[in-house]
Parts: sequence; structure tokens; C-alpha cells
Amino acid sequence: MTTDNTTAPTPAAATTDGMCKAVYLLYLAGLFTGITALIGVVIAYLNRNDAPEWLRSHYQFQIRTFWMGLLFLAVGSLLSMVMIGFLVLLFWAVWLVIRVIKGWKALSQQQAHPNPTGWMF
Repeated sequence: MTTDNTTAPTPAAATTDGMCKAVYLLYLAGLFTGITALIGVVIAYLNRNDAPEWLRSHYQFQIRTFWMGLLFLAVGSLLSMVMIGFLVLLFWAVWLVIRVIKGWKALSQQQAHPNPTGWMF
């Protein structure tokens, strides 16, 4: 009688930091395409429940980054009619890049994001 020692991967083991890195990259590409940021937030929503606790903070951070960025884009677009919106859009782009870099840095050190619910960086 033989026994099979292979086990199916648990959902937590199936989620790695690779998907989280992909979301950060999709957000950066979203500066130029837009649609990739939407793909990134869908990936973050799909993976956040199955991820280990330290990765959940990154997914939460990424989801909040998407929605806050969408708010900045909407306000900047509306205000661009009175010319101040271009400054809001410039702030959004810098804000996004800094958030992605700080998130990537914590992710590469395999640490939870220190402030996933914060508005700034």
C-alpha cells in the first residue's frame, strides 16, 4: 500500500508577493494607460483574502491607492477647467509614484506596509 505524500497548496501558500509586485507595476503603467490600474485593483481585490497577513496590508494599501487616486483624478479633471486642476493632476502623479516606491520597498523586505490606511505616503 502506497501513500501519496503530496498535498494541495493552501490558499495562503498560493498567494505570493509576486502578484503584489505585479499590482504595483500595473499602477505605474496606469500613469500612461489607465486601464492597467483597473486591472491592478481587481487583482488586489481577488488576492487580499487568501494572502498572508503581511501581504494583506499591501493589498489594502493598493486598493486604497486606487480609490484615492481616482478621487484625485476626478477632482483634477473638474478643476482643469479653471487651470488649477493641472496642479492637482501633477500632484496625483507624484503621489502615486511615491506610494508605489514605498510600498515596493516594504514588500521587497517582506514587511507589512506600515500605514495601509493613510492618505499620503
